[in-house]
Amino acid sequence: METKKWEAMLTAVELGSFTRAAERLGLTQSGLTHMMNALEREVGFPLLLRDRHGVRPTAAGERLLPAVQELMEANRRLEGQIAAQNSQKRENIRVAAYSSICMHWLPTIIQQFRWAYPDVSVDIRMGSVAEIFRWLREGKVDLSFASRQDQGRYDWVPLWDDPLLAILPPDYPLGPVDRFPVPAFGGKEFLMPSLGFDLDILEVFEAQGVRPDIRSNTAVEDAAILSMVEHGLGVSILSQLVLQGRHDNVRALPLDPPASRHIGVAVPSLKEATPVVRQFIQYSQRIVGALHGGR
Repeated sequence: METKKWEAMLTAVELGSFTRAAERLGLTQSGLTHMMNALEREVGFPLLLRDRHGVRPTAAGERLLPAVQELMEANRRLEGQIAAQNSQKRENIRVAAYSSICMHWLPTIIQQFRWAYPDVSVDIRMGSVAEIFRWLREGKVDLSFASRQDQGRYDWVPLWDDPLLAILPPDYPLGPVDRFPVPAFGGKEFLMPSLGFDLDILEVFEAQGVRPDIRSNTAVEDAAILSMVEHGLGVSILSQLVLQGRHDNVRALPLDPPASRHIGVAVPSLKEATPVVRQFIQYSQRIVGALHGGR
């Protein structure tokens, strides 16, 4: 049976009038009458009483109303899912992220997301913290994986607190310590990493009133920083995520006091984001939580 006939029945019962129901449904009154007569023939018994007082359900029709309402709600859900699937075929998610996130998180996130949404493409831009938030403001990306910054208005979804570590030459004189005091960076030749770290590191130094000797002309990528520290050209700070899977000949110690960069997803508006963008963020939360033991 066509759901349109059941919808017409519910509308007639709701409004108590074939005339008003026909107007709402965009039908003629005779067309609606014909549709109801056909429905009653299909079910084999009368559903509606029609007299000068209007339209009301028969006793049998009254008993059917809850099931008919459930049928219409299920049909609306089905149509919504079909519409969502059709819209996904035309969707493209534009993502910006740091190099470490592109390496360690996004491959797994995108792989699992594609299993569920094979028709949605994901484009990735890798950039510095300034670039990532600028692209977000300019509408060039739909969402950004980054450390939380005061970079304008956006909605924020936290993912993980990424511990910051002191990066020291292998022969750095430390003694029996398992943490590196942030004040000890004072006056040291400091190699500033690029692509997302400078603002996070400066925040750590400012909180402790520390002034290292920052080489402004050595803001390079993470691998170069590690090589330069290994060769005794200075000290630096990187994060646990950046060091994951690497085996460089450097010493990496947690900071004292501890410090982290707060990694998450920035999106112009969660409320206005498309359904697949919201789904992508949910996949990211779940997968990052699993990768880092639910932390």
